[in-house]
Amino acid sequence: MADSKLRDLSTDFAIKIIQFCETIKGHYSLTNQLERSATSIGANIHEANYAHSRADFISKLQISLKECYETEYWLELLVKSNIASEDALNDLYNQCGTIRRLLIASINTAKNNNK
Repeated sequence: MADSKLRDLSTDFAIKIIQFCETIKGHYSLTNQLERSATSIGANIHEANYAHSRADFISKLQISLKECYETEYWLELLVKSNIASEDALNDLYNQCGTIRRLLIASINTAKNNNK
């Protein structure tokens, strides 16, 4: 159940990021990095569902977590460079934080179940 929620949230988040990036003119390098990290979150969560082992599953979720932190960095950079307003990105930042917290909980659960 939690895996499905995480997959759904990460897919919805990636779609919203793609749509947001379409509204930014110029700054291709920043929006490209944002799109790549945000879409990688869900891709690695999806891949974790087909892991070869518990260790592989945990590894894929940890990659997703790293991508989540990177996505937060790009969102922060867009605000601090005045390319996007904090209000415009607040919802995306909150969604990314929710996914991050769920990933941390899932990783911890998987590690504890591995003992």
